[in-house]
Amino acid sequence: MYAALFCTLESLVTNMQQDAPHLSDVCTHLAQLLIEKKLSIASAESCTGGMISAACTDLPGSSVWFERGFVTYSNAAKTDMLGVPASLIQAHGAVSEEVARAMALGALAHSLADWSLAVTGVAGPSGGSATKPVGTVWLAWACKSSGRCEAQMQLFSGDRKAVREATTAFGLRHLVSLLKSI
Repeated sequence: MYAALFCTLESLVTNMQQDAPHLSDVCTHLAQLLIEKKLSIASAESCTGGMISAACTDLPGSSVWFERGFVTYSNAAKTDMLGVPASLIQAHGAVSEEVARAMALGALAHSLADWSLAVTGVAGPSGGSATKPVGTVWLAWACKSSGRCEAQMQLFSGDRKAVREATTAFGLRHLVSLLKSI
């Protein structure tokens, strides 16, 4: 009985993995859009610790469209590297819409990029609270030419690795959607 259940679950997981586009495919699509539109991006990462930058720069030729990445894990780094006001972090917490937006705008202000993606969250296994449980992530995307900046909160499940991977994939997929719309 357990063997049959395991085989069914294994088959379900395999099908889900095959249906979901691989991160490298998402990055390839992102690269094509950015090159076609003659745009570049920068990332500002806290909870992912450089995973977005790594996913982008895994592609050969990414220097054409990936301008730079900021790994701003500490509050001090957010302030020093991106210009996020310490008072904003103090008032709302590092994991907040306000800080995610400030990080995205700061990445644009401190780079030559046209678009930015910023992430800040609680990857776990500790650090969560009743209002910001483990898996809470704020993401923000900003465009230099339009001044547009949007933010979304997601609650990802799984262990630390799963939360960080889901954040990376969601952030990049949504950036593809935004670029398709312009």
